Amino acid sequence: MKLLFRLITLTVGISNIPCIINAFTTANHRKLSSLPLPSTATPEYDTQQQKSAAATVSVEFPPPLTQVERLQRAAKFWSSAIPIVLSYYSKSAELRVKEAFTGVALTDEEQELIWNEQHEKGAKKLADTITSLKGFYVKTAQIISSRRDLFPPEYTDALSHFTDNVDPLPVELAKAVVEKELLVKGETFHDIFAEFDETPLGAASVAQVHRAVLTEKYGSREVAVKIQRPSIESKLMGDIANLKQLAKTFRETDALPLDYYTVFCELEKQLQDEFDFVAEAVAMDRIYETVTRDENGLPCESPIVLPRPVTGLISKRVLVMDYLKGVPLSRAADEMLKKGIDPNSPESQLFGRRLLRALTDVFGRCILETGFFHADPHPGNIFVLEDGRIGLIDFGQVKQIGSRARETLAKVMIALDERESDENPSDLEKIGQLALELGVELNEGTPPEAPAAVAMWLFDGSVDTLPGGYEKGELSPNSPVKALKSFPQDLVLVGRSTILIKGLSSRLNIPWSLSKEWAPTARKVLTPAEAKQSITMGKAGLSNKIRMRDVVKLLKSWGRGKVSRAVSRLPAPMRTKVAAVALHLQKRREAREAKLK
Repeated sequence: MKLLFRLITLTVGISNIPCIINAFTTANHRKLSSLPLPSTATPEYDTQQQKSAAATVSVEFPPPLTQVERLQRAAKFWSSAIPIVLSYYSKSAELRVKEAFTGVALTDEEQELIWNEQHEKGAKKLADTITSLKGFYVKTAQIISSRRDLFPPEYTDALSHFTDNVDPLPVELAKAVVEKELLVKGETFHDIFAEFDETPLGAASVAQVHRAVLTEKYGSREVAVKIQRPSIESKLMGDIANLKQLAKTFRETDALPLDYYTVFCELEKQLQDEFDFVAEAVAMDRIYETVTRDENGLPCESPIVLPRPVTGLISKRVLVMDYLKGVPLSRAADEMLKKGIDPNSPESQLFGRRLLRALTDVFGRCILETGFFHADPHPGNIFVLEDGRIGLIDFGQVKQIGSRARETLAKVMIALDERESDENPSDLEKIGQLALELGVELNEGTPPEAPAAVAMWLFDGSVDTLPGGYEKGELSPNSPVKALKSFPQDLVLVGRSTILIKGLSSRLNIPWSLSKEWAPTARKVLTPAEAKQSITMGKAGLSNKIRMRDVVKLLKSWGRGKVSRAVSRLPAPMRTKVAAVALHLQKRREAREAKLK
C-alpha cells in the first residue's frame, strides 16, 4: 500500500527515486553572462511604452491570484487526491476481508483486472482535477506521463495529453503579450511578423509556442515564438507555496514517505528560472556551443538539432527562435502509424537506435565536459524532425554541476566500463566507493554491494541482474532505490536524464549502457591538462596529423548526415530495405565490439 500511496502523492511533484530524481530538483545555479538586449526588449517598461501597448491592444490581462484563490486551488486538489489514495486502501482491505472469509485467494489475473479498474477510476479523477486546476499540477502530470516504466498505463495514458497539449491562450492575448514585450514606440505587430499562425504548435503550463515568419526587416526567417502565460508565475508559485505549507505541517510526522517540505522548497527555486526567457536564450547558445565543437575546439556536426534564438527578439516573457519542423516524441508513434511504418520494422528499430545515440551523445558531452546541460528532458521536449533527425527544445530548466562532481561521475563511468564482471568484489568496492564520493547516502543495514548496485542501476541498463540480490525494476521490493536515504543535489537532474534514456531503451527493447557509451568522453575529461596541451601544441608534424584527422572526422560526420537525410526522402519500400541493411550492419558492429570487450 505504500506504493499505491506514493503513486498519488507523487502527483504533487514526486516520482520515486525517480521520486527523488524528478522532484528533488535543485535551483539552477547558473553563472551565465547576461545576454545583451535591445533597449526595446527589456523586461522593465517605462510608462510611455505601457501606454503605447495599451493603445494598440484592447485585451485584458488576467490578474495574479489572490491568497483566497490560492487556498481554494489547494483545497480542490487535496479534496480530489485524498479520496483517490483512500480508495486504494479501501480496495485492498476489501480484498483481504473477502479472502479471509472465503478462504479463496484471487489469481494473479483476477487481481490484475481489479487493480486495472481501480487505476482507471483514479486516473480519470486525477486527470479531471488537473484539467480544472492547471498551473503547477500540469507540470506534475507531465512527469507522470513520461514515466511509463514506472506508473500504471491507465495513469500515463490519462495524463499524456498534458505533455504538449494544455488549453492554449486566446490568440488575441498571446499577441498582446508579444506587443507588450517586443514592440518599440511606433512599431506594430506586423512590422515584426509577416506571418503568425493563430493556432499554437503546443501549449504547456508556463508558455505556448506559435509558428511565424519574420518580416524582411528581421531576416525573413521561419521561427517559433514562445509566449509566457500572463500571471502564470504567481499561479505556479502560489500552488507550490500552498503545498509547502501543507507539507510543513506533516514534516515531523510519519504521515508522508519523504520530507516533502524540502522537496517543494527546491522545486520552487528551480521553477523560478523557467519564467526568465532571457536566461533560456543564453542557455540555448551555451549548449549549442558545447555540442557543435569537439574536444579540440574544432567545428563538428551536432548529433541533435538545437534551435537558435533570434537576436533582438528576446525578452523575459517572449523568446523568438528557429522553428523545428517535426512532432514531439510523445506523438511520434502515432505519426509513424499514420505513415504506414510498422513499429517493429527495421526502419523503426534503426530510428530507435539513432534516438538513443543522439540523446546519449548530447547529454554525455554536456554533463561530463562542461557540467551544463538540459535539465527537463521529457517526450514533449524531444522532437522527431521531418528529415528523421532528432531535435531538443525548451531550455527553461538547465543545470550546472560542480567540477568535482563532474570528475567523479567520469570516474564512475570508467569504473563501470572496465569492470571484469558484475560480481567481482574489487570492482564492486571501487564502483561503490565512487558512488559514495558523489554523495549518495544509504539506509542503515544495506548490503555492502548497495552503492555499486545503485550506480549500475542508474548508468548501465544493459545488465540483467544487479549485485547484492537487487533487481532492476524500480518498483521491485528488491530495487536499489529502496536502499537510498538521500541523493546528492548535483546528481538529481543528471539522474533525470539517465532515467529518460534508460526508459527509452527499455521501451525500445534495446540493451543500452550509458557507462559504456560515456566512458570514452570520461577518459578525455580526466586526461591531465598538461597531456592535452602537449597533444594539441606539441611538434608541428603531430599537430598537423591531429588536425587532418579532425578534418576527416568532420567530413565523415557531415557525410553521414547527408546520407541519412537522403535516405529519409526515398520511397517507403526502398527506405525500408536500406534501413534493414543498415540495421544488420550496426548489429554486427555492436556484436564485434561486445566480443572485444
